[in-house]
Amino acid sequence: MKHLPKHLRPRWRYVAVGIETWTDAEVGRRAFQRALWYSAGNLLGDAGSADADLTLLSFSHADGTGEAVVRVRHGHVDAARAAIACVSEVDGEPVGILVRGISGTVRACEERYMGRATASSTQRDVAFEGAERAATVRGDACDVRTESGRVGAMTFDTE
Repeated sequence: MKHLPKHLRPRWRYVAVGIETWTDAEVGRRAFQRALWYSAGNLLGDAGSADADLTLLSFSHADGTGEAVVRVRHGHVDAARAAIACVSEVDGEPVGILVRGISGTVRACEERYMGRATASSTQRDVAFEGAERAATVRGDACDVRTESGRVGAMTFDTE
């Protein structure tokens, strides 16, 4: 079977997505893809979700940070951005999603927007709410463990 001519082939855009979770959260590729499809189906409906065709091309997640490349049909980028932004949890774990940028090729997407999620984290004790507490520190962000659960804080919130 012959390939379609170039002017008849579908055109794609590639969306670079940053992912942030609690440091001990386990987020897998399949679970993230399922969350994307679920979000697109809820926001855009079945027909809109099929038209946008959100497909996860690459995914990495470790130590609370991650990144992904999502393939989207050319004319549906705005709808896809909205669907990606609606993802709030993956397998019951809360996630923060940031669309870093959009590109016309996978290579350009990776070169421009990927590789920023390599921030190292350290475990240390911080002063929070007048007491010494265990925390995981990544740059300016701190995940502080309290009696009632975890709290996200910035370094200026701790002493």
